[in-house]
Amino acid sequence: MSNSFGKIFKITTFGESHGVAVGVVIDGCPAGLEITAAEIQHELDRRRPGQSNITTQRKEEDEVIILSGLYENKTTGTPIALMVNNTNQAGKDYSHLEHAFRPSHADYTYTAKYGLRDHRGGGRSSARETLARVAAGAIAQKYLQQYHIQISSYVSAVGPIALTETYEQLNLSLIDSNKIRCPQPEVAERMIALVEETRKNRDTVGGVITCVIKGLPVGLGEPAFDKLHAELGKAMLSINAVKGFEYGSGFAGTKLYGSEHNDEFYTDEKGQVRTRTNHSGGIQGGISNGEDVYFRVAFKPVATILQPQTSINSAGESITLEGRGRHDPCVLPRAVPIVDAMAALVIIDFLLRQRTVK
Repeated sequence: MSNSFGKIFKITTFGESHGVAVGVVIDGCPAGLEITAAEIQHELDRRRPGQSNITTQRKEEDEVIILSGLYENKTTGTPIALMVNNTNQAGKDYSHLEHAFRPSHADYTYTAKYGLRDHRGGGRSSARETLARVAAGAIAQKYLQQYHIQISSYVSAVGPIALTETYEQLNLSLIDSNKIRCPQPEVAERMIALVEETRKNRDTVGGVITCVIKGLPVGLGEPAFDKLHAELGKAMLSINAVKGFEYGSGFAGTKLYGSEHNDEFYTDEKGQVRTRTNHSGGIQGGISNGEDVYFRVAFKPVATILQPQTSINSAGESITLEGRGRHDPCVLPRAVPIVDAMAALVIIDFLLRQRTVK
């Protein structure tokens, strides 16, 4: 039913936005990995609602509960079950949507597919499901640390305001230094001002998150259907509100000639094979080549807006809807740890696959 992700390090998420809880079961995590609840909580805190005035004001502490799979802060090799209770439900805020189809939401498609739906915040289609991915991603990222693999995601555009610097020119240690999670302070201030203005106008705005993966070994990825970039694309496109994915030179690369785009090989002073440029985004033939992997993820404006919109109900009658409750004017700041998590889940799965064939 497509609630699972991964082949060896496999996660299955469960729960709904206004149900009792949201959680994840992780199967295939190697035994002996040291990780604490606090380390998992750190990533959940980066995703949780109510962390600033430019995110939804739903107040959830999102405190992780470890049900199984860890003993004395070490993974046991058995399934890891993590859960977060929904403590600030407001299902009544959605009573007017029981029979309504909100524009650009999953209301109509879920009803058409299943014959019913949970109208409370979108139920399973809500982005609240992503907290389960972030919890699992925290464990994946801790595992990757022992291989010196570093994943850094940041907001690179909000609406028309975009960074002009490449990731090599930025100080990525500044990602969490501001509430929009943009590592360029001056541009971050303009982005924040735009989101605040958008919120006052009872509207929403989208943008782009850039992710950089450093320290990957050569050889991750499969040559046909499980290409590294294909799995990263699938992972990112599975995140709520994502409308596009491009890696390396992406669409801009179509404007170059082959003589400009090709990444020439050379051997560095340590005897390692390198490329002089990295238009390939660290991936060639679907397999990592040892250079930085980098990609961009496009997020649409949040579909729930606090303005009147026309739509229809389940009877096909024309109606007027106006959003209520607590919603993000811009999803990007809270989506950064989600992109980190999904990237980590892809990489750990490929690492473990590679380990099994050696």
